[in-house]
Amino acid sequence: MSTIVNNSLKLLLNLAKAQVIISRRFDRLNMHGIGFSDFALLYLLHQAPGGKLRRIDLAEQTGLTASAVTRMLAPLEKIGLVARESNEMDGRIAYAVLTKTGKELFANALETANATARDIISNEKAKNLKPLIDLLGN
Repeated sequence: MSTIVNNSLKLLLNLAKAQVIISRRFDRLNMHGIGFSDFALLYLLHQAPGGKLRRIDLAEQTGLTASAVTRMLAPLEKIGLVARESNEMDGRIAYAVLTKTGKELFANALETANATARDIISNEKAKNLKPLIDLLGN
């Protein structure tokens, strides 16, 4: 009996495989003392106005829970890449802030990440990826 797999399922299966390959290839970031997930958080903070975001906003942008983001930020705080900042108007709101050290490390890690991305997807192939980028949401 033949099993029919629709294109949506094929795409999702391929994305799952790609995620594993990407994570393995981005192990190069270890030379900077961070992993790919750490790099993703630093990237989001780097992109944010003032280099800071509420933890809940980081959770929303990564697709993680707020508690998972807090657990991921803890080691980055410990090594001085990220700091915790309270909101002056509302003490219940906590921001994750990219430190000067975090900005410097991110700049160096970005070079490694860009080189790794080019190794995985050539610039020529990347030109055709805008529809996929739009589909996946950024």
